[in-house]
Amino acid sequence: QLQLVESGGGLVQPGGSLRLSCAASGFTLDYYAIGWFRQAPGKEREGVSCISSSGGSTNYADSVKGRFTISRDNAKNTVYLQMNSLKPEDTAVYYCAAGSGEISLESISYAYWGQGTQVTVSS
Repeated sequence: QLQLVESGGGLVQPGGSLRLSCAASGFTLDYYAIGWFRQAPGKEREGVSCISSSGGSTNYADSVKGRFTISRDNAKNTVYLQMNSLKPEDTAVYYCAAGSGEISLESISYAYWGQGTQVTVSS
């Protein structure tokens, strides 16, 4: 059974940091581009960051550039999203997704999705 599981979410104060993990089971991530998405209450899901299967290409939404860093460890079958300088507007459920095509911040490019992890930025 192909499965993606996110972890690492939680409550953090503004300016703080979190590292999200996306672990795969039932398949290897080596051949998949991975995207991180988020959805805040009452808002549409938006692409946050993505990384190619090799890790050689990455992309970020303008809202997180310079604050978030995506990386992958194919040996551990895991992709990470390091989030620094967090802001209240980063509060959302964060999802990772795997797709076999080019990297993209569009959700339609991804076939496999995790269940999400809640990130809350509040003082």
